Amino acid sequence: MSSCFTISISLSFFFFFIQIFSSEAAPEYLYHDCPNTTLFTSNSTYQSNLNALLSSLSSYATNSTDGFANATAGQNPPDRAYGLFLCRGDLDTAACSDCVATGKQGILQRCPNQQVSVIWYAECMLRYSNQPTFSVMERDPSAILYNTGNITDSTRFTQLLGENLNDVATRASTGGSGKKVAVAQADFTSLQKLYTLAQCTPDLTASDCDTCLHYGIGNLVSGKQGGRVLTPSCNVRYELYPFYNTSALPAPVPPPPASAPVIEPKGVVLLFLACCFWRRKVTKTYEVVQEDQTGVNEITDAESLRYDLATIQAATDNFSDQNKLGEGGFGEVFQGRLPNGQQIAVKRLSQSSGQGAEEFKNEVVLVAKLQHRNLVRLLGFCLEGEEKLLVYEFVPNKSLDYFLFDPEKSRQLDWSRRYKIVCGIARGMLYLHEDSRLRIIHRDLKASNILLDSEMIPKISDFGMARIFGVDQTQENTNKIVGTFGYMSPEYAMHGQFSVKSDVYSFGVLLLELVSGKKNSFFYQADGGEDFASYAWKNWRDGTPLEVLDPAIEDSYSRNEVLRCLHISLLCVQEDPMDRPTMANIVLMLSSYSVTLAQPQQPAFFLRSRTERSTKDLESDQSTSRSMAVSINEMSVSEVDPR
Repeated sequence: MSSCFTISISLSFFFFFIQIFSSEAAPEYLYHDCPNTTLFTSNSTYQSNLNALLSSLSSYATNSTDGFANATAGQNPPDRAYGLFLCRGDLDTAACSDCVATGKQGILQRCPNQQVSVIWYAECMLRYSNQPTFSVMERDPSAILYNTGNITDSTRFTQLLGENLNDVATRASTGGSGKKVAVAQADFTSLQKLYTLAQCTPDLTASDCDTCLHYGIGNLVSGKQGGRVLTPSCNVRYELYPFYNTSALPAPVPPPPASAPVIEPKGVVLLFLACCFWRRKVTKTYEVVQEDQTGVNEITDAESLRYDLATIQAATDNFSDQNKLGEGGFGEVFQGRLPNGQQIAVKRLSQSSGQGAEEFKNEVVLVAKLQHRNLVRLLGFCLEGEEKLLVYEFVPNKSLDYFLFDPEKSRQLDWSRRYKIVCGIARGMLYLHEDSRLRIIHRDLKASNILLDSEMIPKISDFGMARIFGVDQTQENTNKIVGTFGYMSPEYAMHGQFSVKSDVYSFGVLLLELVSGKKNSFFYQADGGEDFASYAWKNWRDGTPLEVLDPAIEDSYSRNEVLRCLHISLLCVQEDPMDRPTMANIVLMLSSYSVTLAQPQQPAFFLRSRTERSTKDLESDQSTSRSMAVSINEMSVSEVDPR
């Protein structure tokens, strides 16, 4: 009798568990992006077309069987509106329609007067633009969300996750004419399953879908209990609980185990309850860590990126002075234009740079594997005779120092824009330190090495100084100090010790510059030798932190964000590297106010080091006021080893 009662209770909990996942609820808002660069006026033709477009999409959703539709409204291209929606693959028509209707209202509320916008819910994505969207693979803008809980057995979990994500990406991209969606389940522990999902808009080719999904996979935050990457064309997600209707999207049936384990009814009840509470817990612990990041674009064959010398010579008018953008420790940088009209920046390594062909190839492999929205992107290379050339994307808005330290141009960097730049730099550095397959220390992070694209999105440049670490290494020593004084950590400048925490120190100085609008060297010249960090610390200690603030942004800043940035910067410039946060912690601090920050101590003061080393060794800041100011500082690059 007791046995029958137990089974009865188990079945009751089973149906209760099913109801939790099947009960209707309002769509769960995740994120939106409206770049605020293209606006339409009220009562304009575009607004009329947009309203018609959104109404059409909402209507299509009520009859959609595959959870996807594309539409246009208007005849004349300047005012024509394009849009589409994509519902999660397991949703029925009613749930999809409800999400699209919610998105129609939500996107207009969150992005008023915007010609280009996208909004994501857990159940669907809705986007519109003044440019064609159908069959166009776009990874930008994107958002990364992750569960704050950590995985204990990270090595095994990472391997299992990678296998399952690659599996669903392959199956989703080859989904044929129907839905481009796939899911997978795998046992992580005896009580925990790993659930993964990959989905593309059905209008993409298999190749574009695969590229988009692997971009998303490459940008998932590692070591977490759940995460997802959202883009306008695809999304990937993993959890330790079933976040989709498993009966609507059945995973491939795994081979039967040698002996199936017998689960007692009580175990079923406990497992269901654990899943219920786990689901409620994790859905509240997600943090958005980046609003628009394109990321890994896997390049395995550097030879496929080769340009012939004649093409580069023609593009740069044979390296004419008129096309020269700047000069660094390894050589010159030129602007160019390829026959297809694409603008490029060419780094021409000087013969006196001391870098041989093998070192050059290492740099090519390094930069080719480090593809991320907040890093300058390598397009190709040329190696002919004595010429060694690297071809980069052309970044039109020059470098950060060009704007930040100019009294007039700095007004273009309001606080909102500066905060986005801070977050972008932090994400790029996090990728270098932890999320790429290599562990990279930049060693010359500074304002002139931060380039700004047409939307003022920051891109970290100059990896000529990057020393690639081995698998188990966290710190190295060097007898050759290369970098820019003022950004270098005390242990690096005085003792030649560098680690990821050396970059954190540089980030802290750069963050102070973004808040204050002043070069770190300003304080040596103006305050009788007081260094930048000490100036900020004294104001923080004395309760006058906003004295540091750039007057150019006094009317536009968020007090909480400014104070948080100052707090983070002071933690970054602590004397003991162990007291500095990691870039992962910094990204979390910037994205979540729920994270409690430690109290900073007085930062290091090491002015004496300025006279202990020669200017040639300490400074090679060849920043330029023109676009793509890639300064290349002299140092050797160690051999590339995959992590």
